[in-house]
Amino acid sequence: MFMANQQGFFKRYLSIPFIQRMGIAFVLGIIVGLIVGEPITVIEPLGTLFLRLLQMVVIPIVIFTLITAMKKLTPNQLGRVGGQTLVLYILTTAIAIVIGLTMANLFSPGTGLTLPGDFTMDPSEAPGMIDVFLNLVPSNVFRAMADAEILQVLVFAIIFGIGMAFLRETATPEIQKGVDTIFSITETGSEVMFKIVRGVMEYGVIGVFALLATTFGNAGPEALVDFGILIAAFVIGVALHIFLVYGLILNTLILKKSPLRFLSGAKEALLMAFATRSSAGVLPITMKTAEDNLKIDESIYSFTLPLGATINMDGTAMYQGVAAIFAANLIGESLSLAQQLTIVTTTVLASIGTAGVPGAGLIMLSMVLTQLGLPLGVVAFVAGVDPILDAFRTMNNIAGDLSVTSVVAKWNNKIDLNAGAWVGEAEKIPVDTKKKE
Repeated sequence: MFMANQQGFFKRYLSIPFIQRMGIAFVLGIIVGLIVGEPITVIEPLGTLFLRLLQMVVIPIVIFTLITAMKKLTPNQLGRVGGQTLVLYILTTAIAIVIGLTMANLFSPGTGLTLPGDFTMDPSEAPGMIDVFLNLVPSNVFRAMADAEILQVLVFAIIFGIGMAFLRETATPEIQKGVDTIFSITETGSEVMFKIVRGVMEYGVIGVFALLATTFGNAGPEALVDFGILIAAFVIGVALHIFLVYGLILNTLILKKSPLRFLSGAKEALLMAFATRSSAGVLPITMKTAEDNLKIDESIYSFTLPLGATINMDGTAMYQGVAAIFAANLIGESLSLAQQLTIVTTTVLASIGTAGVPGAGLIMLSMVLTQLGLPLGVVAFVAGVDPILDAFRTMNNIAGDLSVTSVVAKWNNKIDLNAGAWVGEAEKIPVDTKKKE
């Protein structure tokens, strides 16, 4: 009888759409965190487990999907797709910083506040430009995999895949057969990993509740009040960036689709990004969203999304502009136009070497403040509410990854805009279910 009741409960539970279950966990996590406060951190391991499960599948997915993508992309296509992706990522990042600086100048966060006490700290060192380029190539690929150096693994997987693609064109039939076997293995590996991701996502309902409850339990309502202006300036900036850049320019003008369609298709990944605060950690869900909801071909998203998780930091870059103005206001200084342009340049370059993990924005902020001669104590001052801001900027990052990927896919005829989230039920027309080659 007990087992029958259990089976009935889980059947009813699974009958609820996943996005609704995740949304309920999301809202309850915030409410419980604010009501219970710091004691709720006892459930933090449940959220940590979810993050570890996501981290577990990131490296295998990057390797399997990227190598498989090389099977579908010719060298000419790879050069075109890579160039288009990089240009769009850099442009959207630069626009994000400008929006952040504009919001900060309008709201003047930090005015009237002072740095309490004597702030001295040893911030994590941000990578220099030479190190950024040298670190693209792993000295030991297995160590890069073990240390989850995604950008290095990405470079290795691309080089390995290109090598096999060239080898298949010029080698003997026996070697060609071996190459096809490896491609078949990686393609199978991709499917296996996505099956695992679906299981991880089911646990994610619990994980998201724990992560949100812990975050808001630590920060508390006082932090939201004390830093209300800072949070408002940044959140409005994020909303403007998503609406103007992703919604109006990329979706309405280029894709010629309603931004609401895009947001509907991307909502699962955006929600997970907000909860986990990790562009890299949510990568498996972002890839699943691109294929299942936005109907983007794997040959595109398996390249653009891992790349975006490491170098496309629109939300993080925007935060640097807001936080820099905040820091200047705390010490009663104002930043000149030249100094604010310095923020744009520094942040665009730094975003390439900043990992897509929770709290990475603080590392970048340390570099920006040092460049401007502002006190690094501000990093510690904003660290209390950084998890909340980090949630919004990570959501912005993922929205950018998926928007750029959609545009690049259209430019290369690798997206089905007559299916999935792009159309309503009444608008759908019969199409070939096979992916475009």
